[in-house]
Amino acid sequence: MSEKSEHNPGPAGPAAPRGITRIEDVVVGKIAALAAREVSGVHSLGGGTGRMVGALRESFAGPATGHHSVQHGVHVEVGGRQVVVDVSIVAEYGVAIHELAGAIRRNIISAIEKMTGMEVTEVNITVLDVHLDTGQEEEQDALHIEHTPRLH
Repeated sequence: MSEKSEHNPGPAGPAAPRGITRIEDVVVGKIAALAAREVSGVHSLGGGTGRMVGALRESFAGPATGHHSVQHGVHVEVGGRQVVVDVSIVAEYGVAIHELAGAIRRNIISAIEKMTGMEVTEVNITVLDVHLDTGQEEEQDALHIEHTPRLH
């Protein structure tokens, strides 16, 4: 079996003269997640419930599966030399969401294409929520007001 005859492109491309380079989906997912987090105006990736489930999973599974938290809210599909990315975010209040989505898209495409050499064909962004930056005291006051009976 000759390496020269094996020219099947995999996730990282054609066979090199001395071997094949494969980039796993989890690696591409981490790159996408880190690139999305770099963009100013992104509060977090994924939704609140998903983050809670991920934190519970990590507390039971330990640090060996820590990659789940890094790419929470990110799903990638790698086929041949092309990548499709789906990202779910929570945006900071006051940010122009359409501009934020464009910046996230550009940053993810740039990072993946630069680091892997693959073509990113789609970056789909879902904004799940808007984060309101309130202090701890304000939150407690709001909770107290909510639970105070209005009729005596």
